[in-house]
Amino acid sequence: MKIILMILAAFIAGILVEAIVLYFLTDMLQESAAVRKNYLDVDIPVSAGISFPFTLIIVFILMDLSGWYETSYHLFVLALITMSFLGFIDDMLGKRDALGFKGHFKALFKGRLTTGGLKALGGGILAFYVAFSLGGSWPDIVLNTLVIALAANLMNLFDLRPGRAVKAYIFFLLLIVLLAWGQVEWMLIAPLTGAVLFYGKEDLKARLMMGDAGSNVLGVALGYFCVVSFSWALKIGLLVFLIAIHIFTEKYSMTAVIEKNKLLKSLDDLGRSRQNG
Repeated sequence: MKIILMILAAFIAGILVEAIVLYFLTDMLQESAAVRKNYLDVDIPVSAGISFPFTLIIVFILMDLSGWYETSYHLFVLALITMSFLGFIDDMLGKRDALGFKGHFKALFKGRLTTGGLKALGGGILAFYVAFSLGGSWPDIVLNTLVIALAANLMNLFDLRPGRAVKAYIFFLLLIVLLAWGQVEWMLIAPLTGAVLFYGKEDLKARLMMGDAGSNVLGVALGYFCVVSFSWALKIGLLVFLIAIHIFTEKYSMTAVIEKNKLLKSLDDLGRSRQNG
């Protein structure tokens, strides 16, 4: 019962802290001209997803003061902060002239490093560092590296319409919990999920864009949850899925697929006003 109450407290803390962080962050982004046109050609603050690691750190401080923080959480925090930083660089400095893994690596092979290429390389190095730190045999490390690296970009593929990435995160998180038979680290999941749910209402109203600074954070988090909770067989299956969806989205539009499917479109439109698409 006590652990359940602590998980609930961490979840509520994530909501409350995110509310405070986002309140100040929104004005800062606006005043700093950190804005970008969304798909409706409206300028709104971008990179609001940097609120996620900030919120997580504050909640973890509160957890530590309460005696419910473990040093093993350091690696998770480091992964989210680093990925958010790489995403923020891409949000602020990216020229958007080379899209997708193929485009970024094609530019790299020609001797030009794009911000997306930097994020991909940095994300790969980060994924290896996390996988190596978690330990295991070399096959385990390679598999975990690939899962985390590809998962990091997964939410990017969904962050194209208001609220879509948040819904995708919740869907994949529920799937992970079910597949892992509940053997997940709830004290990591609870505060981040609370923060994401609070942020989601602003995203659905098209008031903010999480940007790569947020979507990549959610992807890394999902990847981390998988590698520490899944069996070898499940991770192999996940890797096949991640490779397949990245290949698919290099050729086809995720939005077009959703628009053509009634069920997916109804879920995609859920909670979104007419003004926001």
